[in-house]
Amino acid sequence: MAFNPINWLLGLFSLDIAIDLGTANTLVLVRGKGIVINEPSWVTIDKKQRLPLSIGLEAKEMLGRTPGNVVVVRPLRDGVISEFDVTRVMLEYFIGRVHEQSVVPLPRPRVVIGIPTGVTEVEKRAVYDAVMAAGARQVFLLEEPIASALGAGLPISETRGSMVVDIGGGTTEVAVMSMSGVVASRSLRVAGDELDQDIIQYLRNKYNLLVGQGIAEKIKMNIGSAYPLPTERTMEVRGRNLVTGLPETVEISSVEVRDALSASVQVIVDTVRDALDEIPPEIVADLMDIGICLAGGGALLQGLAERLSDELNLRVWVAEDPLTCVVRGAGMLFENFDTLGIYIVGLERGSTHHNV
Repeated sequence: MAFNPINWLLGLFSLDIAIDLGTANTLVLVRGKGIVINEPSWVTIDKKQRLPLSIGLEAKEMLGRTPGNVVVVRPLRDGVISEFDVTRVMLEYFIGRVHEQSVVPLPRPRVVIGIPTGVTEVEKRAVYDAVMAAGARQVFLLEEPIASALGAGLPISETRGSMVVDIGGGTTEVAVMSMSGVVASRSLRVAGDELDQDIIQYLRNKYNLLVGQGIAEKIKMNIGSAYPLPTERTMEVRGRNLVTGLPETVEISSVEVRDALSASVQVIVDTVRDALDEIPPEIVADLMDIGICLAGGGALLQGLAERLSDELNLRVWVAEDPLTCVVRGAGMLFENFDTLGIYIVGLERGSTHHNV
C-alpha cells in the first residue's frame, strides 16, 4: 500500500480518549497523558434560557445556594442519561478542555466510554449518540465491570475466575469473569447516591433535621462505615429543624451512620452472594485464592471489605485507586485493541465496531 502522508499525520496526532461517565463524577483519560479531568457530573442551568452556566466542580459548589432562576442538575441518574442535551453539553465541555491542552489542532477524537451492565438498548444508544454529538468521530462502548477489572489488573483472560464489585454513584456492578467472558453478573441501582439518601432520611426521622445531599455525602465519607470501626467517631452536623424551622446542630456517631446505611449495604452484600450462588464450584475455589476486588468510589466506604469478607467467607480487597479503575481500564482498550476489542458492546441499530 502506498504511503499516505495525510493518514500518517492523522495517526500521529490522533486523540484517543477514555471516559468514565459516572453518576457522581466524570473522569477523562487521554492516551499517553493519563487522567486529565476528574470532576463532579453537575451542571448549573439558567431556567429561562435553558443555557448551561457552569459545569463540574464549580457547578457542584453551587448546590443548594443558587437563586430562583438557576437550577443545579445531574444529567445522569442510576448510571444512565436522564438529561440528553445537558449530558451532551457536559461532554462537549470536557472534550473541549482536552483539546485546549494540546499545542496543535487535533482531529475529532476516538472515545471509549463505560456503561452499566444492565442498561437497555435505548440507554446504550443515548450514551453513544451523546458522545457522538459532543464531537467524537468514533465511539466504543465498554461494560463498566470489564473496565473495572482491567483497571484493577484482574486476570480476566485467564482460565481461573476473578470477581469485581464496582460501586459507583448510581449503580453497583457485580461480575464474575473467566477466559475473557462473563460467567455471572448483576447490576444493582443501589450505590453511593442511595447511601446519601439513607443518611438524609435517618437524620430526618431521628432528629427532625433536614440536611442536603452535599452534607450527607460528607458524613458518609468522614464517619460512614459498613463494619464496626476500631475507634468509633462523632461529627457535628448542621441543618434545619423541621419542627421549629430554625438552624440546629446535632452530634452523630459513626455507629448511628452505620445503622442508617445498614439496609443498603445489606442489599449489596446479598447481590454479591446471589452472584456467587450462580457460579461453578471451580470458580469459587479460584476466588478463594484471588479474592473479590472492590472498585469504584463506594469501595472507599470504611469497613466494606471487612463486612463482605465476614459475610461471604472470602478475602475481599480494595483495588489501587478504586475511583479511577473504570477509566484506566477503558483506556487500556487503545493500547491493545486486537486483544481487548472483544469486550466492545455493539448496538442493535448500527454498531460501535469501527476499524481502528
